[in-house]
Amino acid sequence: MKRAVIIAKGRVQRVGYRDDVEELARQLEIKGFVENIKPYDIRIVAEGEDENISEFIERIKIKRVSIDVESVEARFEDFKGEFEYFEIKRGEWQEELGERLDAAGKLLYRSVELGERSVELSERSVELGERSVELGERSVELSERSVELSERSVELSERSVELSERSVGLGEESVSIGKKMLEKQDETIGLGEESVSIGKKMLEKQDETVKEIKGMREDLKSYMEERFDRLEHEVMAIKAKLGMT
Repeated sequence: MKRAVIIAKGRVQRVGYRDDVEELARQLEIKGFVENIKPYDIRIVAEGEDENISEFIERIKIKRVSIDVESVEARFEDFKGEFEYFEIKRGEWQEELGERLDAAGKLLYRSVELGERSVELSERSVELGERSVELGERSVELSERSVELSERSVELSERSVELSERSVGLGEESVSIGKKMLEKQDETIGLGEESVSIGKKMLEKQDETVKEIKGMREDLKSYMEERFDRLEHEVMAIKAKLGMT
């Protein structure tokens, strides 16, 4: 068993701190008392099992609305077993009443502050709700517009597919025409080559004809010269017979 004398400092008077200490002592089966000491601190004398005393010291370091324990100083003494239970040692009733009223007033003021803050948050929540509704309506409008654009996009895609199919058909037709043109070009080239061949043959024939004509002219010239020579001799012979020479 252990006995501890504890001094708690901070905002611990007129805030209901002694009531919380008493409740913790009851839970941990600790006996003793808690009291205010001037000017601002709390003194606690606690007796109990070693582990419970250690836990008690940790748990009385309370920080919540109104209560703010800044430090806890504990010294340990010999266990005396002089207490039957844990109690709050109160001062004069006027002082206790004033403390209770002070604590109630602080809580009331805090409650009012929280209420005002709650109203502010509620108003802000309403504003956000209205804004959310506006954004929701805008979102619906945008969604509807998006659906319209999607439908339009689908229509354009379908039209694009149709045009693509038409383009493919025209491309295939163009390929077919191109093939036919190539075939005609091949035929034309064949005819051109044949025409060139015929032209070459015609030129060859012309050369042969020219040569033949030249040969005939030379033969005719030789024949005429020979014929003239013979006529001249005959004329001279006739003249000789006629005594014309």
